[in-house]
Amino acid sequence: MDWWWRQQLQDEGIEVLIHEQQRIVSRDQALAAGWTEIDVRRSLRARRWQTVHPGVYATHTGPIGYDERRLAALLYAGPDAAWSHYTAAEQLGLIRSDARRPAYVTIPWRRRVRARPGLVITRVRLWEDRLAAGIPPRSRPADAVLEIVGICRRLDDAAAVLAEACQSGRVTPTQILQALASRPQLRHRAVLRPILADVAGGSHSLLELHYLRRVERAHGLPPGRRQRAVDNEFTDVAYLGFELVVELDGRFHFAPRQRWRDLARDNRAALRSEVTLRYGWLDTTSRPCDAAVQVLQVMRRKQPDLPARPCSPTCPVR
Repeated sequence: MDWWWRQQLQDEGIEVLIHEQQRIVSRDQALAAGWTEIDVRRSLRARRWQTVHPGVYATHTGPIGYDERRLAALLYAGPDAAWSHYTAAEQLGLIRSDARRPAYVTIPWRRRVRARPGLVITRVRLWEDRLAAGIPPRSRPADAVLEIVGICRRLDDAAAVLAEACQSGRVTPTQILQALASRPQLRHRAVLRPILADVAGGSHSLLELHYLRRVERAHGLPPGRRQRAVDNEFTDVAYLGFELVVELDGRFHFAPRQRWRDLARDNRAALRSEVTLRYGWLDTTSRPCDAAVQVLQVMRRKQPDLPARPCSPTCPVR
């Protein structure tokens, strides 16, 4: 495979290429543009450039940013390398960027690249089959998600990635399931299908998944409607016929603006004659039975004989 940047170099020249690469350049690019080894060494000796990885340089003397590190990692890994895992998912807009992460790059199984600090290199056999269209090369959205799932030690972390990626609108549960078919040995594979089904049903975060499974289903509560559109906004869970809305938020709102938005939303629900119950992370993970009791109390105002079931011998739900 030829370098992905070669056509742009021929069409626009080395200066434009360096500019679009956040002032990162490789030795291969410089030599392909007609520069010599002496030119490269002169820039390094004069300290106009600095080395990021062997053969990859920043053409400035300031701090190396996260975007620069990701591009430098790709150039260092060789012509048949691609962004993968978290790096590909960030570039594709599937998950939020985090500058504390290393750069993740995948190369074909036949190649080897020496490890470097801040760089995670994975070798795979089906490399070309998992590439998205466009340059620089990177994993397809569904494959990037499953690459992350495969290195998640905890199922909760894997479920959080699935929910966030699908919520972005750039990948669907169906696409992830299709990509899953070619990964029979993937970690957590056996439980991904029901998680993806819940995500497809409207659970847009790990907190919403926990509520669905630990509060609603575990206690036999009627299923709510996820992401109901009303008053130009979306409610997390609406129990139609019970005039009940459940809002889920894993953040602590020290910001007054967000707190006022929550209050305004609750007030609009009250004007619709709906009760709003709000739950956070601890409610759904440490006190799910207490949350179920509260939800059930509101529901039984409309249907006093509504059945429910305790999830354990000590569960207060009756």
